[in-house]
Amino acid sequence: RLQKLKEMFMSKFGSAPKFYARAPGRVNLIGEHIDYCGYAVLPMAIEQDILIAVEPVQTQVVQLANINSSYLDFSTSVNNIQINKTKPQWHNYFLCGLKGIQEHFGLNNPTGMNCLLDGTIPPSSGLSSSSALVCCAGLVTLRANGKTLSKVELAEICTKSERYIGTEGGGMDQSISFLAEEGTAKLIEFSPLRATDVRLPSGATFVIANSCVEMNKAATSHYNIRVMECRLATKLLSKSKGLEWRKMLRLHDVQSKLGVSLEEMLTIVEEVLHPEPYSAEEICKCLGISLEELHSQILSQNMQDVSTFKLYQRAKHVYSEAARVLEFQKICSEAPANALQLLGELMKQSHISCREMYECSCPELDRLVDICLQFGAIGSRLTGAGWGGCTVSMVPTDKLNTFLKNVKKAYYQMDGQRLAVENNSLFATKPGRGALVFVEA
Repeated sequence: RLQKLKEMFMSKFGSAPKFYARAPGRVNLIGEHIDYCGYAVLPMAIEQDILIAVEPVQTQVVQLANINSSYLDFSTSVNNIQINKTKPQWHNYFLCGLKGIQEHFGLNNPTGMNCLLDGTIPPSSGLSSSSALVCCAGLVTLRANGKTLSKVELAEICTKSERYIGTEGGGMDQSISFLAEEGTAKLIEFSPLRATDVRLPSGATFVIANSCVEMNKAATSHYNIRVMECRLATKLLSKSKGLEWRKMLRLHDVQSKLGVSLEEMLTIVEEVLHPEPYSAEEICKCLGISLEELHSQILSQNMQDVSTFKLYQRAKHVYSEAARVLEFQKICSEAPANALQLLGELMKQSHISCREMYECSCPELDRLVDICLQFGAIGSRLTGAGWGGCTVSMVPTDKLNTFLKNVKKAYYQMDGQRLAVENNSLFATKPGRGALVFVEA
Protein backbone atom coordinates (compact mmCIF):
# COMPACT_ATOMS: atom_id res chain seq x y z
CA ARG A 1 0.00 0.00 0.00
CA LEU A 2 2.84 2.40 0.88
CA GLN A 3 4.65 1.58 -2.36
CA LYS A 4 1.51 2.30 -4.38
CA LEU A 5 0.97 5.57 -2.49
CA LYS A 6 4.59 6.58 -3.12
CA GLU A 7 4.36 5.85 -6.86
CA MET A 8 1.13 7.80 -7.21
CA PHE A 9 2.64 10.67 -5.21
CA MET A 10 5.66 10.81 -7.55
CA SER A 11 3.51 10.82 -10.67
CA LYS A 12 1.27 13.52 -9.16
CA PHE A 13 3.88 15.89 -7.68
CA GLY A 14 7.07 14.90 -9.55
CA SER A 15 9.06 14.11 -6.40
CA ALA A 16 9.07 11.58 -3.56
CA PRO A 17 7.26 12.03 -0.22
CA LYS A 18 9.50 12.79 2.78
CA PHE A 19 7.30 11.09 5.38
CA TYR A 20 3.95 9.40 5.96
CA ALA A 21 1.33 9.76 8.70
CA ARG A 22 -1.40 7.34 9.65
CA ALA A 23 -4.46 7.69 11.89
CA PRO A 24 -6.91 4.84 12.53
CA GLY A 25 -10.69 4.81 12.55
CA ARG A 26 -12.39 3.49 15.65
CA VAL A 27 -15.33 1.44 16.80
CA ASN A 28 -17.04 2.37 20.04
CA LEU A 29 -17.88 -0.83 21.93
CA ILE A 30 -20.14 0.97 24.39
CA GLY A 31 -20.81 4.56 25.51
CA GLU A 32 -22.68 6.33 22.72
CA HIS A 33 -23.33 10.09 22.79
CA ILE A 34 -21.93 10.57 26.28
CA ASP A 35 -18.40 11.89 25.65
CA TYR A 36 -19.72 15.43 25.07
CA CYS A 37 -21.64 15.10 28.34
CA GLY A 38 -18.33 14.52 30.18
CA TYR A 39 -18.60 10.73 30.58
CA ALA A 40 -16.07 7.98 29.89
CA VAL A 41 -16.41 5.87 26.74
CA LEU A 42 -14.97 2.51 25.67
CA PRO A 43 -13.68 2.45 22.07
CA MET A 44 -10.90 0.60 20.26
CA ALA A 45 -8.96 1.61 17.15
CA ILE A 46 -9.63 -0.50 14.05
CA GLU A 47 -7.18 -1.55 11.35
CA GLN A 48 -8.83 0.69 8.72
CA ASP A 49 -7.13 4.09 8.59
CA ILE A 50 -6.24 7.32 6.84
CA LEU A 51 -2.73 7.33 5.40
CA ILE A 52 -1.11 10.52 4.05
CA ALA A 53 2.15 10.83 2.07
CA VAL A 54 3.74 14.25 2.59
CA GLU A 55 6.44 16.45 1.13
CA PRO A 56 7.07 19.80 2.84
CA VAL A 57 7.65 22.54 0.20
CA GLN A 58 9.13 26.04 0.07
CA THR A 59 5.96 27.73 -1.20
CA GLN A 60 3.26 28.62 1.34
CA VAL A 61 0.70 26.44 -0.37
CA VAL A 62 -0.91 23.20 0.71
CA GLN A 63 -1.84 20.91 -2.18
CA LEU A 64 -4.18 18.06 -1.30
CA ALA A 65 -4.95 15.09 -3.51
CA ASN A 66 -6.81 11.84 -2.85
CA ILE A 67 -6.21 8.38 -4.31
CA ASN A 68 -9.99 8.12 -4.65
CA SER A 69 -10.83 10.20 -7.74
CA SER A 70 -14.32 11.01 -6.46
CA TYR A 71 -12.61 13.37 -3.97
CA LEU A 72 -11.40 16.41 -5.91
CA ASP A 73 -7.93 17.97 -5.59
CA PHE A 74 -7.69 21.11 -3.49
CA SER A 75 -5.05 23.72 -2.83
CA THR A 76 -4.90 26.80 -0.63
CA SER A 77 -2.47 29.28 0.90
CA VAL A 78 -1.40 28.17 4.38
CA ASN A 79 -1.86 31.75 5.57
CA ASN A 80 -5.51 31.92 4.61
CA ILE A 81 -7.36 28.83 5.84
CA GLN A 82 -11.11 29.05 5.16
CA ILE A 83 -13.29 26.20 6.43
CA ASN A 84 -16.70 25.91 4.84
CA LYS A 85 -19.25 24.69 7.41
CA THR A 86 -22.23 24.68 5.10
CA LYS A 87 -21.08 21.95 2.75
CA PRO A 88 -18.35 19.89 4.41
CA GLN A 89 -16.03 18.62 1.66
CA TRP A 90 -13.26 16.12 2.48
CA HIS A 91 -10.50 18.74 2.39
CA ASN A 92 -12.22 20.83 5.09
CA TYR A 93 -11.46 18.10 7.65
CA PHE A 94 -7.79 18.25 6.67
CA LEU A 95 -7.90 22.05 7.08
CA CYS A 96 -9.34 21.65 10.62
CA GLY A 97 -6.26 19.68 11.74
CA LEU A 98 -3.92 22.08 9.93
CA LYS A 99 -5.52 25.17 11.45
CA GLY A 100 -5.60 23.63 14.96
CA ILE A 101 -1.82 23.12 14.99
CA GLN A 102 -1.13 26.52 13.38
CA GLU A 103 -3.21 28.32 16.00
CA HIS A 104 -1.79 26.32 18.91
CA PHE A 105 1.78 27.34 18.04
CA GLY A 106 0.85 30.75 16.56
CA LEU A 107 2.72 29.81 13.35
CA ASN A 108 3.11 32.93 11.21
CA ASN A 109 4.63 31.36 8.13
CA PRO A 110 3.75 27.69 8.30
CA THR A 111 5.38 25.24 5.92
CA GLY A 112 3.59 24.46 2.66
CA MET A 113 2.99 20.80 1.81
CA ASN A 114 2.11 18.42 -0.98
CA CYS A 115 -0.12 15.66 0.42
CA LEU A 116 -1.64 12.54 -1.11
CA LEU A 117 -4.26 10.73 0.93
CA ASP A 118 -5.42 7.12 0.94
CA GLY A 119 -8.30 6.08 3.20
CA THR A 120 -9.64 2.61 3.98
CA ILE A 121 -12.33 3.66 6.52
CA PRO A 122 -15.77 3.54 4.84
CA PRO A 123 -16.96 7.20 4.75
CA SER A 124 -20.03 8.35 6.75
CA SER A 125 -20.19 4.93 8.40
CA GLY A 126 -19.82 5.95 12.06
CA LEU A 127 -16.25 4.60 12.18
CA SER A 128 -14.80 8.06 12.50
CA SER A 129 -13.24 8.61 9.07
CA SER A 130 -13.60 12.39 9.43
CA SER A 131 -11.90 12.55 12.85
CA ALA A 132 -9.12 10.23 11.62
CA LEU A 133 -8.52 12.72 8.80
CA VAL A 134 -8.44 15.67 11.24
CA CYS A 135 -5.96 13.78 13.46
CA CYS A 136 -3.79 12.73 10.53
CA ALA A 137 -3.71 16.33 9.26
CA GLY A 138 -2.74 17.59 12.73
CA LEU A 139 0.10 15.06 12.88
CA VAL A 140 1.29 15.96 9.36
CA THR A 141 1.30 19.71 10.13
CA LEU A 142 3.14 19.14 13.41
CA ARG A 143 5.87 17.10 11.70
CA ALA A 144 6.23 19.39 8.65
CA ASN A 145 6.75 22.39 10.95
CA GLY A 146 9.28 20.62 13.19
CA LYS A 147 7.11 20.80 16.33
CA THR A 148 6.35 18.19 18.98
CA LEU A 149 3.42 17.55 21.31
CA SER A 150 2.32 14.68 23.55
CA LYS A 151 -0.43 12.37 22.28
CA VAL A 152 -2.83 13.78 24.87
CA GLU A 153 -2.13 17.37 23.73
CA LEU A 154 -2.59 16.35 20.09
CA ALA A 155 -5.91 14.65 20.90
CA GLU A 156 -7.16 17.75 22.74
CA ILE A 157 -6.12 20.13 19.92
CA CYS A 158 -7.71 17.93 17.25
CA THR A 159 -10.94 17.67 19.29
CA LYS A 160 -11.17 21.47 19.47
CA SER A 161 -10.19 21.99 15.86
CA GLU A 162 -12.80 19.60 14.45
CA ARG A 163 -15.40 22.02 15.85
CA TYR A 164 -14.33 24.50 13.12
CA ILE A 165 -16.54 22.44 10.84
CA GLY A 166 -19.56 22.87 13.12
CA THR A 167 -19.72 19.46 14.88
CA GLU A 168 -19.99 19.78 18.68
CA GLY A 169 -18.09 16.51 19.32
CA GLY A 170 -16.84 15.38 22.70
CA GLY A 171 -13.35 14.05 22.02
CA MET A 172 -13.68 10.26 21.96
CA ASP A 173 -12.73 9.85 18.30
CA GLN A 174 -9.59 11.98 18.44
CA SER A 175 -8.51 10.50 21.77
CA ILE A 176 -8.64 6.87 20.66
CA SER A 177 -7.02 7.77 17.33
CA PHE A 178 -3.91 8.98 19.21
CA LEU A 179 -3.98 6.90 22.41
CA ALA A 180 -4.90 3.47 21.02
CA GLU A 181 -2.55 0.53 21.50
CA GLU A 182 -2.58 -2.75 19.67
CA GLY A 183 -4.42 -5.58 21.40
CA THR A 184 -6.42 -3.53 23.90
CA ALA A 185 -9.57 -1.42 23.95
CA LYS A 186 -9.42 1.75 26.09
CA LEU A 187 -11.57 3.36 28.72
CA ILE A 188 -11.23 7.03 27.81
CA GLU A 189 -12.02 9.59 30.50
CA PHE A 190 -12.16 13.36 30.06
CA SER A 191 -11.10 16.45 32.04
CA PRO A 192 -8.31 15.50 32.39
CA LEU A 193 -8.01 13.23 29.37
CA ARG A 194 -6.68 9.77 30.22
CA ALA A 195 -6.85 6.29 28.74
CA THR A 196 -6.86 2.96 30.63
CA ASP A 197 -6.36 -0.44 28.99
CA VAL A 198 -9.41 -2.69 28.84
CA ARG A 199 -8.54 -6.30 28.01
CA LEU A 200 -11.41 -7.81 26.07
CA PRO A 201 -12.35 -11.38 27.01
CA SER A 202 -11.05 -14.21 24.87
CA GLY A 203 -13.48 -16.40 22.98
CA ALA A 204 -15.25 -13.58 21.18
CA THR A 205 -14.55 -11.44 18.13
CA PHE A 206 -15.99 -8.01 17.37
CA VAL A 207 -17.61 -7.70 13.95
CA ILE A 208 -18.49 -4.44 12.23
CA ALA A 209 -21.41 -4.39 9.80
CA ASN A 210 -22.26 -1.31 7.75
CA SER A 211 -25.98 -0.58 7.31
CA CYS A 212 -25.04 1.20 4.04
CA VAL A 213 -27.07 4.21 5.17
CA GLU A 214 -24.67 7.16 5.12
CA MET A 215 -24.80 9.74 7.86
CA ASN A 216 -22.61 12.83 7.78
CA LYS A 217 -22.50 14.34 11.29
CA ALA A 218 -21.53 17.82 10.19
CA ALA A 219 -24.16 18.01 7.47
CA THR A 220 -27.03 17.19 9.77
CA SER A 221 -28.54 18.94 12.74
CA HIS A 222 -29.64 15.74 14.56
CA TYR A 223 -26.30 15.44 16.31
CA ASN A 224 -26.05 19.06 17.43
CA ILE A 225 -29.68 19.06 18.63
CA ARG A 226 -28.84 16.17 20.98
CA VAL A 227 -25.84 18.08 22.34
CA MET A 228 -28.14 21.05 23.00
CA GLU A 229 -30.88 18.92 24.60
CA CYS A 230 -28.29 17.49 27.02
CA ARG A 231 -27.14 21.02 27.84
CA LEU A 232 -30.70 22.17 28.52
CA ALA A 233 -31.38 19.07 30.67
CA THR A 234 -28.20 19.95 32.61
CA LYS A 235 -29.53 23.45 33.30
CA LEU A 236 -33.00 22.31 34.41
CA LEU A 237 -31.61 19.59 36.69
CA SER A 238 -29.08 22.06 38.17
CA LYS A 239 -31.75 24.72 38.79
CA SER A 240 -34.05 22.21 40.52
CA LYS A 241 -31.21 21.28 42.88
CA GLY A 242 -30.22 24.86 43.69
CA LEU A 243 -26.90 24.69 41.79
CA GLU A 244 -25.45 27.58 39.76
CA TRP A 245 -27.22 26.44 36.61
CA ARG A 246 -25.79 29.19 34.37
CA LYS A 247 -22.30 27.73 34.81
CA MET A 248 -23.35 24.12 34.24
CA LEU A 249 -22.85 22.75 30.72
CA ARG A 250 -22.65 18.96 30.93
CA LEU A 251 -24.73 16.27 32.61
CA HIS A 252 -21.58 14.99 34.31
CA ASP A 253 -21.19 18.38 36.05
CA VAL A 254 -24.56 17.91 37.79
CA GLN A 255 -23.60 14.48 39.12
CA SER A 256 -20.18 15.61 40.37
CA LYS A 257 -21.56 18.78 42.02
CA LEU A 258 -24.26 16.77 43.80
CA GLY A 259 -21.77 13.99 44.68
CA VAL A 260 -24.27 11.23 43.93
CA SER A 261 -24.14 7.95 41.96
CA LEU A 262 -25.36 7.46 38.38
CA GLU A 263 -28.29 5.42 39.76
CA GLU A 264 -29.27 8.37 41.98
CA MET A 265 -29.01 10.71 38.98
CA LEU A 266 -31.54 8.48 37.15
CA THR A 267 -33.93 8.86 40.09
CA ILE A 268 -33.45 12.65 40.02
CA VAL A 269 -34.24 12.67 36.26
CA GLU A 270 -37.52 10.84 37.02
CA GLU A 271 -38.40 13.38 39.74
CA VAL A 272 -37.44 16.58 37.90
CA LEU A 273 -38.02 16.11 34.16
CA HIS A 274 -41.21 15.01 32.37
CA PRO A 275 -41.28 12.66 29.35
CA GLU A 276 -43.32 15.07 27.19
CA PRO A 277 -41.19 17.35 24.98
CA TYR A 278 -40.44 20.81 26.39
CA SER A 279 -41.23 23.94 24.41
CA ALA A 280 -38.77 26.84 24.38
CA GLU A 281 -41.32 28.81 26.44
CA GLU A 282 -41.53 26.11 29.14
CA ILE A 283 -37.73 25.94 29.38
CA CYS A 284 -37.64 29.73 29.88
CA LYS A 285 -40.30 29.47 32.57
CA CYS A 286 -38.35 26.72 34.42
CA LEU A 287 -35.13 28.75 34.29
CA GLY A 288 -36.76 32.13 34.90
CA ILE A 289 -35.31 33.71 31.76
CA SER A 290 -36.67 35.39 28.63
CA LEU A 291 -36.86 33.76 25.19
CA GLU A 292 -34.34 36.35 24.07
CA GLU A 293 -31.88 35.16 26.71
CA LEU A 294 -32.45 31.49 25.80
CA HIS A 295 -31.66 32.22 22.15
CA SER A 296 -28.69 34.50 22.73
CA GLN A 297 -27.07 32.87 25.78
CA ILE A 298 -27.81 29.15 25.61
CA LEU A 299 -28.87 27.92 22.17
CA SER A 300 -26.10 27.74 19.60
CA GLN A 301 -26.35 29.53 16.26
CA ASN A 302 -27.65 26.52 14.35
CA MET A 303 -30.33 25.70 16.96
CA GLN A 304 -32.28 28.96 16.81
CA ASP A 305 -35.33 27.54 15.03
CA VAL A 306 -35.69 24.28 17.01
CA SER A 307 -38.96 24.58 18.91
CA THR A 308 -39.24 21.43 21.07
CA PHE A 309 -36.70 19.55 23.16
CA LYS A 310 -36.78 16.03 24.67
CA LEU A 311 -34.85 16.48 27.91
CA TYR A 312 -36.06 13.52 30.01
CA GLN A 313 -35.21 10.92 27.34
CA ARG A 314 -31.76 12.35 26.57
CA ALA A 315 -30.71 12.62 30.23
CA LYS A 316 -32.02 9.13 30.93
CA HIS A 317 -29.95 7.70 28.08
CA VAL A 318 -26.77 9.51 29.11
CA TYR A 319 -26.83 8.50 32.79
CA SER A 320 -27.77 4.87 32.05
CA GLU A 321 -25.20 4.57 29.23
CA ALA A 322 -22.47 6.05 31.47
CA ALA A 323 -23.28 3.33 34.03
CA ARG A 324 -23.12 0.63 31.31
CA VAL A 325 -19.61 1.75 30.31
CA LEU A 326 -18.32 1.37 33.88
CA GLU A 327 -20.05 -2.00 34.21
CA PHE A 328 -18.50 -3.15 30.90
CA GLN A 329 -15.02 -2.19 32.13
CA LYS A 330 -15.62 -3.94 35.49
CA ILE A 331 -16.70 -7.19 33.80
CA CYS A 332 -13.62 -7.10 31.53
CA SER A 333 -11.29 -6.65 34.50
CA GLU A 334 -12.96 -9.23 36.77
CA ALA A 335 -13.52 -11.73 33.91
CA PRO A 336 -16.26 -13.89 35.51
CA ALA A 337 -17.15 -17.20 33.80
CA ASN A 338 -20.22 -15.64 32.13
CA ALA A 339 -18.39 -12.43 31.07
CA LEU A 340 -19.43 -12.71 27.42
CA GLN A 341 -23.14 -13.04 28.27
CA LEU A 342 -22.95 -10.07 30.65
CA LEU A 343 -21.17 -7.87 28.08
CA GLY A 344 -23.60 -8.94 25.37
CA GLU A 345 -26.52 -7.92 27.59
CA LEU A 346 -24.99 -4.46 28.12
CA MET A 347 -24.56 -4.02 24.35
CA LYS A 348 -28.20 -4.95 23.76
CA GLN A 349 -29.40 -2.51 26.46
CA SER A 350 -27.23 0.20 24.92
CA HIS A 351 -28.86 -0.28 21.52
CA ILE A 352 -32.38 -0.17 22.98
CA SER A 353 -31.53 3.07 24.80
CA CYS A 354 -30.01 4.59 21.63
CA ARG A 355 -33.12 3.61 19.70
CA GLU A 356 -35.81 4.60 22.20
CA MET A 357 -34.34 7.28 24.46
CA TYR A 358 -31.80 8.98 22.22
CA GLU A 359 -33.59 8.24 18.93
CA CYS A 360 -30.34 7.99 17.00
CA SER A 361 -30.96 4.66 15.30
CA CYS A 362 -32.79 4.05 11.99
CA PRO A 363 -34.85 1.13 10.59
CA GLU A 364 -31.84 -0.36 8.75
CA LEU A 365 -29.64 -0.33 11.88
CA ASP A 366 -32.42 -1.95 13.94
CA ARG A 367 -32.88 -4.61 11.26
CA LEU A 368 -29.12 -5.27 11.13
CA VAL A 369 -28.88 -5.60 14.92
CA ASP A 370 -31.78 -8.11 14.85
CA ILE A 371 -30.12 -10.12 12.06
CA CYS A 372 -26.79 -10.22 13.93
CA LEU A 373 -28.47 -11.41 17.14
CA GLN A 374 -30.51 -13.96 15.19
CA PHE A 375 -27.36 -15.47 13.68
CA GLY A 376 -25.43 -15.90 16.90
CA ALA A 377 -24.07 -12.53 18.10
CA ILE A 378 -23.99 -12.43 21.91
CA GLY A 379 -24.51 -8.66 21.80
CA SER A 380 -25.04 -6.12 19.01
CA ARG A 381 -25.61 -2.37 18.86
CA LEU A 382 -25.22 0.69 16.67
CA THR A 383 -21.82 2.35 16.92
CA GLY A 384 -20.84 5.94 16.14
CA ALA A 385 -23.32 8.80 15.98
CA GLY A 386 -26.07 6.62 14.52
CA TRP A 387 -28.82 7.60 12.05
CA GLY A 388 -27.02 5.23 9.69
CA GLY A 389 -23.48 3.88 9.68
CA CYS A 390 -22.45 0.65 11.41
CA THR A 391 -23.32 -1.88 14.05
CA VAL A 392 -20.77 -3.67 16.23
CA SER A 393 -21.48 -7.24 17.35
CA MET A 394 -19.71 -9.57 19.74
CA VAL A 395 -19.57 -13.03 18.16
CA PRO A 396 -18.19 -16.30 19.61
CA THR A 397 -14.94 -16.82 17.69
CA ASP A 398 -15.78 -20.43 16.87
CA LYS A 399 -19.02 -19.31 15.17
CA LEU A 400 -17.47 -16.40 13.26
CA ASN A 401 -17.45 -17.87 9.73
CA THR A 402 -21.03 -19.11 9.86
CA PHE A 403 -22.10 -15.77 11.33
CA LEU A 404 -20.45 -13.78 8.51
CA LYS A 405 -21.96 -16.03 5.85
CA ASN A 406 -25.49 -15.76 7.29
CA VAL A 407 -25.41 -12.00 7.83
CA LYS A 408 -24.09 -11.50 4.28
CA LYS A 409 -26.97 -13.50 2.92
CA ALA A 410 -29.68 -11.95 5.10
CA TYR A 411 -28.67 -8.29 4.86
CA TYR A 412 -26.38 -7.68 1.88
CA GLN A 413 -27.35 -10.17 -0.79
CA MET A 414 -31.02 -9.18 -0.68
CA ASP A 415 -30.21 -5.71 -2.00
CA GLY A 416 -28.25 -4.83 -5.16
CA GLN A 417 -26.89 -1.57 -3.76
CA ARG A 418 -25.60 -3.26 -0.59
CA LEU A 419 -24.24 -6.19 -2.56
CA ALA A 420 -21.94 -3.83 -4.47
CA VAL A 421 -20.19 -2.72 -1.27
CA GLU A 422 -20.47 -5.86 0.87
CA ASN A 423 -16.71 -6.59 0.88
CA ASN A 424 -15.97 -3.37 2.78
CA SER A 425 -19.16 -3.56 4.80
CA LEU A 426 -18.82 -6.64 6.98
CA PHE A 427 -15.58 -7.51 8.74
CA ALA A 428 -14.12 -8.82 11.99
CA THR A 429 -11.70 -6.46 13.70
CA LYS A 430 -9.31 -6.44 16.63
CA PRO A 431 -7.90 -3.52 18.63
CA GLY A 432 -5.30 -1.72 16.48
CA ARG A 433 -2.60 0.82 17.30
CA GLY A 434 -2.89 4.61 17.33
CA ALA A 435 -1.72 7.37 15.01
CA LEU A 436 1.94 7.60 14.04
CA VAL A 437 4.44 9.16 11.63
CA PHE A 438 6.99 7.09 9.75
CA VAL A 439 9.90 7.99 7.53
CA GLU A 440 11.50 5.78 4.90
CA ALA A 441 14.82 4.36 6.05
